[in-house]
Amino acid sequence: MGDAGHFPDPRFSVAPMMDWTDTWCRRFHRLLTRRALLYTEMVHANAVIHGDRDRLLGFAAEEHPIALQLGGSDPATLAQAARIAADRGFDEINLNVGCPSDRVQSGAFGACLMADPGLVADCVAAMRDAVEVPVTVKHRIGIDDQDSEADLHAFVEQVAAAGCRVFVVHARKAWLQGLSPKDNRDVPPLDYARVYRLKAEFPQLTIVLNGGLDDVSGARAHLQQVDGVMFGRKAYHEPWSLSVVDRLYFGADQDPTREGVLEGLLELAEGMRRGGVPLARLTRHILGLFHGEPGARQWRRVLTEGAHQPGAGPELIERAARACLPRAA
Repeated sequence: MGDAGHFPDPRFSVAPMMDWTDTWCRRFHRLLTRRALLYTEMVHANAVIHGDRDRLLGFAAEEHPIALQLGGSDPATLAQAARIAADRGFDEINLNVGCPSDRVQSGAFGACLMADPGLVADCVAAMRDAVEVPVTVKHRIGIDDQDSEADLHAFVEQVAAAGCRVFVVHARKAWLQGLSPKDNRDVPPLDYARVYRLKAEFPQLTIVLNGGLDDVSGARAHLQQVDGVMFGRKAYHEPWSLSVVDRLYFGADQDPTREGVLEGLLELAEGMRRGGVPLARLTRHILGLFHGEPGARQWRRVLTEGAHQPGAGPELIERAARACLPRAA
């Protein structure tokens, strides 16, 4: 089986981010971009098999195209989890080979797997045998002292031989000893040129650049060297930056308006109230919507103070926006 389905367009994606990119975050981002590929938070394969699947794997139809990121290192377990996810309608299954947290290392998955490309290849092969949708890998440019360009190319070559066609490359190495996960997102220097050279070495593969990208418009220049860009913290903290993605990357005629996005948020909030879902699950993701705009502080304050009140609903979002929309572009 494997990869018989259509690959999601790789030109622009929003990164998987723990505690952030849940279904409510993604549904909000869909009001800003219809075309970007959205990722779930990383979910361990064991949790998919044994946990609350509706909570872990739930998503709305409007979230397509959507990829599930799995953590794990046992080929059979990953294959079973991938099959469950594919049956639920995910458009892509992505294997995490980049997370450097202690918890991930102790479970023998994440970035430490870069030390064992043969095992990663076995995982990819098992997942591809289990599902029709594409199986992709997200990884670093190296770990600890295993960080030469030759090491990176050998890793990609071996995993590609198992059938992986798409590699999302965080353009930093990971120090598994001595740096916290937070520091691993900032301290190791970015090396975009190394990712460019990886694409030049493997032109038949799809290479997506990730790490430190903070200018949605300017990042288009990377597409002269690689196949796509993946944004993380910028997309989350300054979500309005996503409003130009469909036009700049996918040829849409126009950008969404703030008024239109607000209308979509009010509909989401009303649906949450009908379903008994606390509004705070949405509002925590939308605090940055008016970043840098007049009234942004009041927007954040009203939402933060009111979202946990019993019965909070669309009226709270409407009230919070009053300070912003009359003057916002």
